Amino acid sequence: MACSAASAAATATAALISSNPKAFSSSSISPSQNLTIPRSFSGLRNPLQSQVPRPVSLSRRSRSRKSFVVKASVEIPPLVGNTAPDFAAEAVFDQEFINVKLSDYIGKKYVILFFYPLDFTFVCPTEITAFSDRYAEFEKLNTEILGVSTDSVFSHLAWVQTDRKSGGLGDLKYPLIADITKSISKSYGILIPDQVKKS
Repeated sequence: MACSAASAAATATAALISSNPKAFSSSSISPSQNLTIPRSFSGLRNPLQSQVPRPVSLSRRSRSRKSFVVKASVEIPPLVGNTAPDFAAEAVFDQEFINVKLSDYIGKKYVILFFYPLDFTFVCPTEITAFSDRYAEFEKLNTEILGVSTDSVFSHLAWVQTDRKSGGLGDLKYPLIADITKSISKSYGILIPDQVKKS
């Protein structure tokens, strides 16, 4: 898939940071200490460079461009094992606007619910279309697929009406849900608070 390597690095970085948030507290590292970060976690900007670890200064007095801020959020509780928050929303399916309610699937089908940032951006559209390409296999497992983003149904419609070769999704075999109010995303705790635009 187009960006699985970058996703894996981002996931590994998040796991590294969030698995022990106290490890990066200011009390555990003195201002003069250096923290070594492997180049593999530095954004994968140049994969051909040597994988030699480089030091990053954590000095409070340093104003160099090499310093960085690590913010790890532990406010969101894990959702595994919890009841999925119900929602009703408008979606695009088969070139039409439809209404989708999650609780309508209870006792009838399993549901794969996934979120992605925005339409018409590089958000691994190959993964979004791969769900559609293998929809028949999910159908045999009595499973429905639902995609959600904070775009409008009009943006979703334009994206599915755009050919894959032109950066679109083409026809999908499952609904794309519009969460323009961000209420679904908030209920599932997938928004990053520092990056949410104030309305």
